[in-house]
Amino acid sequence: MPEENPLNQSQKQLNDIPLSVLDLAPIVTGGTPSDSFRNTLDLARHAEKWGFNRYWLAEHHNMPGIASSATSVVIGYVAAGTSKIRVGSGGIMLPNHAPLVIAEQFGTLESLYPGRIDLGLGRAPGTDQTTMRALRRDSRSDGQDFPEQLDELRSYLNPSSSAGMRVRAIPGEGLNIPIWLLGSSGFSARLAGQLGLPFSFASHFSPDNTLPALEVYRSNFRPSEVLDEPYVMVGVNVIAADTDEEACWLATSMEQQFLNLVRNRPSPLNPPVKNMDELWNPFEKATIQQQLRTSIVGSPKVVKEKLQAFLDSTQADELIINSQVYDHKARLRSYEILSGLK
Repeated sequence: MPEENPLNQSQKQLNDIPLSVLDLAPIVTGGTPSDSFRNTLDLARHAEKWGFNRYWLAEHHNMPGIASSATSVVIGYVAAGTSKIRVGSGGIMLPNHAPLVIAEQFGTLESLYPGRIDLGLGRAPGTDQTTMRALRRDSRSDGQDFPEQLDELRSYLNPSSSAGMRVRAIPGEGLNIPIWLLGSSGFSARLAGQLGLPFSFASHFSPDNTLPALEVYRSNFRPSEVLDEPYVMVGVNVIAADTDEEACWLATSMEQQFLNLVRNRPSPLNPPVKNMDELWNPFEKATIQQQLRTSIVGSPKVVKEKLQAFLDSTQADELIINSQVYDHKARLRSYEILSGLK
């Protein structure tokens, strides 16, 4: 868990904040991307019914276990199959794309589903270096020009800031599409603060940087026409089940996924196993447990206590929950339990 909240802020309660869903559209062993997309829409419909605030999908490439590479397309699919939950990207990796293309894609989504689309942006590739080069073509595009790309994208959506533009995003121009910056370090945290934008931090895979990045964001925040005060959403892995034993068993699928990444052998999401010690060595175990140390796994009582402790330390304004569970019904049950904790 992150350390105790260093700021003298009034403590927030779980009941006070929205919960949202981060879906990596997992492809499971023995399954297909078609299965993943059906499960994604089914989860989104349940999340809407259970009162979750937003439903985000993430851009990853060359990953056998993640189906959401064409993120904008999947967002449209989910938005079309739901009616009120916000749907967006967690996130679009902007250096992989021309800003004009993203402005047009999300302008199209916002035109189709007005008032429901979020545009979360990251500067990492969402893949390995070889695939990054295949995506970007230009090896000089390494994310260092992310602030300039962001400025260009925002100018297409708000042309009043760039009078006389000869290139226009249609659809996109003049639409109110909330832009979030996403990060796992301090770079985007500082930029989001300076621009007065909402910030989402990936604590679900970068726990050590969580509190430092949130402090960077809050200390650099400048009010803007978007926000008067900082707004932080923090990502966290949660796997809930009716018993602690079942939840720990289900969580071995996520642990295997991280183990395969450590071994540079990304794979589909595997079924749970009884004993992870038969799969990893002591060094791998220590590495993965450190990376997953903010993950919350257990029965409803345990999850509620640990999630409140996580909120106490981060003082997040919103939590976005990732649940990598092999069995779709068990994954639904995990989110159902979460919805009942508030």
